Order: sequence, then C-alpha cells, then structure tokens
Amino acid sequence: MSKRQEMREKRRRQQQRQRMLIIGLVVVGAVLIAAALIIPSIKPVGSIATASPNARPMAKDNAMGDPNAPVTITEYSDFQCPYCARFWTEMEQQIIDNYVATGKVYFVYRSMGNMLSDNINKQTGGNNTESRDAAEAAYCAADQNKYWEYHDILFANQTGEGVGDYTQTRLIAFADTLGLNMADFKPCLTGGKYRDRVLQDEKDGNAAGIRATPSFIINGKVLEGAQPFSVFQQEIEAALAGK
Repeated sequence: MSKRQEMREKRRRQQQRQRMLIIGLVVVGAVLIAAALIIPSIKPVGSIATASPNARPMAKDNAMGDPNAPVTITEYSDFQCPYCARFWTEMEQQIIDNYVATGKVYFVYRSMGNMLSDNINKQTGGNNTESRDAAEAAYCAADQNKYWEYHDILFANQTGEGVGDYTQTRLIAFADTLGLNMADFKPCLTGGKYRDRVLQDEKDGNAAGIRATPSFIINGKVLEGAQPFSVFQQEIEAALAGK
C-alpha cells in the first residue's frame, strides 16, 4: 500500500470514528429525552393520603351553598399550587362554617388548569399537564357526586409542582380510593370529557383579570392570594352590606 493510500485509509477510519461518536451522542441524547418524558407517566402510585371529610352544605357539582345567597365567591385555583393548598387547609372551612352554612355565601371552585403548568413548561421546556388533568378528573368525579371529595384528596396528595403527583395512574387511584365507579370514571378522564370545560374555566378567569392562584371573585371584586380569614371576613361583610 502506498503512503497516499495509507493516509486515505487513516482519514477514512478517523471519519468513521467521528461518525460513530456523533451517532452515539445522538442516541444517548434521545434516550435521556425519552426517559424524561416517560418516567413521570409511569411513576408508581405510591402511598395515597386521605383527607378528613369536610361538611359542605348544599354541595352540587363544583359549588356549595345556596345559589340564591346574597354573596357569591368564585375561587380560581390550581391543584398544583401550594398557596391554593394553604387556602384549603387554613381558610376554606372557616368560610364554610361562618358564611356558606349560614346561607350568606354561594361558593364555586373553578380551575386555572394550565396557568401553573404553563409556567413549569416555560422553565423546563417540558409538557406538564398535571393541573389540567387534575381539574378534569375532579369534574369526572362530579358525575358521581364526589367533586368535593376528589378536590380534597387532590390537595391532600400535593407534594410539589410538576413532580408527578397527578399522573393519570394516580388520578385513577384517587378515584378508586374514594369508591367511585371506575367503569365510568376511567373513560371520562382518559377520553378528555371535560377538557373543554377546564379550558373554559381558564378563559373565564383570564377575562375576569385573574393573574395568580388562588384568586377569588367576591360579588365582582377580585381578592388575590391565600389571605388570612380576617381579610375574607372583611370583604364578605362589605359585600353583604352592599359596599
């Protein structure tokens, strides 16, 4: 073999090694991306926390209380939002006991089902849909008169944002824990029966000026954040007085 042929062969082998290295890097990258997308969806169900049953007067679908009450509070929330969970644990029952149970407040829960997920996706470049999926699952539970029970078990099992708390596997397991008819619940969730309703909740929230969760519309006035009960009390009393 001539020297020129040896050099050509050497260059060929170098180019072949470079191609193999590039192919290997592409394959490794594809595997890592696939793992990042697939692993959250196959996260084991794990332990499921149960929530103590809360009395919700005249509960129907995603609302409770007297529809003819002088004050209507619409909560715009997100099941992944830690401040929304704080409102649920610290303030919600006080409002129920003092105003919903007494016929003064009609309370409605609506989900900003993509707000937090959109923020997570912008930061990570991912495709997190847990907020929307959880909101859809709650409406599916409402078909069996278990909206608020499902609402509670969602918040009871919130551990973070975008961490796999609300994979479809877990959402189905929550329903099973509550004793729902799974033959009805599963196709409702997986078929996206309430996708449009959840998206409409968010559209209505945006139109009402909601920019953060939780936020509350009290007879047309927006109150933002998981405020202390005293703040809610002040706003409700002002609405009752027509101020």
